[in-house]
Amino acid sequence: MTPRTFLPIFVLIAVCGCASESDPAPEAPTLVWSDEFDTPGLPDASKWSYDVGDHGWGNQELQNYLADNSETARVEDGQLIITASLDASGAEKEYRSARMVTKNKGDWTYGRVEVRAQLPRGRGTWPAIWMLPTTNAYGGWPNSGEIDIMEHVGFDPTNVHGTVHTQSFNHMTGTQKGNARLVPSALDSLHIYAIEWYEDRIDFFIDDAPYFTFTNTGNGPADWPFDQPFHLVLNIAVGGAWGGQQGVDDSVFPQELRVDYVRIYGLAISE
Repeated sequence: MTPRTFLPIFVLIAVCGCASESDPAPEAPTLVWSDEFDTPGLPDASKWSYDVGDHGWGNQELQNYLADNSETARVEDGQLIITASLDASGAEKEYRSARMVTKNKGDWTYGRVEVRAQLPRGRGTWPAIWMLPTTNAYGGWPNSGEIDIMEHVGFDPTNVHGTVHTQSFNHMTGTQKGNARLVPSALDSLHIYAIEWYEDRIDFFIDDAPYFTFTNTGNGPADWPFDQPFHLVLNIAVGGAWGGQQGVDDSVFPQELRVDYVRIYGLAISE
């Protein structure tokens, strides 16, 4: 898919503190890409590809990511189900999972990214809904950026995190920017995890409640590499530098990340 650019919302504020009747009303966001997961079986190959492998993914993760395997990613009952489980095949890695990507099939610069999902449970699980640059315009990680729309670790079950990584702000140097929100039912019910990404900021939401804003400092790509196409990533990791800080409880597997829908919107107002 050709990368698309969306216009940000511009908020007009009247000097008197109230909007004039002649002021244009904001249009509803325009849906530009979605997957409602209505067709059972393997995920739609026109929208999703897979990152595969068992090399630890830079975080000492313990899973082997597989492609086109209904045991690790399937559509069922109107939901995408990504499953992390113990691997009984005798593979070197003890766990199997899936890491699904829209790269070159859904790539966007600015807009609203919205995913309704229910998270897995158990010590050692590390699910994420996040975005990576499609072409790495400013070089390899973290120089070209990362947007973690939702990140969760099983040993801290009620907290959900939203984080941004750049050359200036990243977890390797302890300078990453983000926030967490208490979501007591994150493992038991579906919640909407979203960002609204503009030229000057990225706003983070859970169930439409804002909880973090990352602002463009104007100091260039080391601080703000978010002026290039990014794609969406959905996965469950096992163990790793963060997810495995308190070990892995094998008794909890298999575990599922359930996704009800993915919707991408452009953001604009009437002329």
